[in-house]
Amino acid sequence: MQLNPYGEYAVLLAASLANDWPHDRAGIVARTRDFGMTKEIPATSVDYERARRVIDDWLRVVDAPYPDARAELLNAQMAEATAYPRLTDHDGEGWHLHYRDEDQALPAALRAVICVGTSLHLVTRGMHRLRRCAAEPCEVVVVDTTRNGRQRYCSVRCANRAAVRRHRARPVLY
Repeated sequence: MQLNPYGEYAVLLAASLANDWPHDRAGIVARTRDFGMTKEIPATSVDYERARRVIDDWLRVVDAPYPDARAELLNAQMAEATAYPRLTDHDGEGWHLHYRDEDQALPAALRAVICVGTSLHLVTRGMHRLRRCAAEPCEVVVVDTTRNGRQRYCSVRCANRAAVRRHRARPVLY
């Protein structure tokens, strides 16, 4: 059995949606495909708005100030998801584990996958490995998948900009 890397791909999917929200449902589905979700998801007329709410709820987890608050929010979101893990071979590429029910609507599938994935990411890599970029005024979500667990910036550009600000803020010594 192959265990899907839910912790990494799901949290990266959530960050991608939060950082660059698609213009329509098709854009959300395309993004899920980019991050490895291959199963067809039935469409409903409220998918787009409810999927946005899933991401907004997830951003509350990102912005939680303490691990206990983060865990409380994730536990509540997982309880709302009410999905059960299940073995599946839907693509004929081998058995693997899904953390969502069959034929769920897009928002429910996103909530289940993103909540479980974020939880796995945080408990296996560290509760501090999800944040906003440390370079003000940037608010991009950063998913820290580095080996040392010290990623603070969303890009080299933001890291350089913050370093320049720190350098310029130092007192000049003559």
